[in-house]
Amino acid sequence: MIPRSPLEDPEKAAHAWARYRRIMAYMLTVTVGLVLASIILLYRSNGMVSVHFYIAAALGIGFTMLLASALMGLAFLSSGTGHDESIVDPFEDDWKGK
Repeated sequence: MIPRSPLEDPEKAAHAWARYRRIMAYMLTVTVGLVLASIILLYRSNGMVSVHFYIAAALGIGFTMLLASALMGLAFLSSGTGHDESIVDPFEDDWKGK
């Protein structure tokens, strides 16, 4: 029998997703600050090279930071709610040494 995931409870799921959105809002703020600091630092060290350089740098840094924080946030959501423990591992006996 497959155990129930804690995320199947609507109240716990709502709490978990609210926490995830709070983490993502915080990381969006950090990302915007980091992108601005990076653009300023690039401008101070290189001068006005090309506007495309600064756009590409901002998009690359921003996308990387937001993707990494979204994936880590989902890992925290899965682990923090107990969703990871609600799986059935068919190979559990193999790695435990029978």
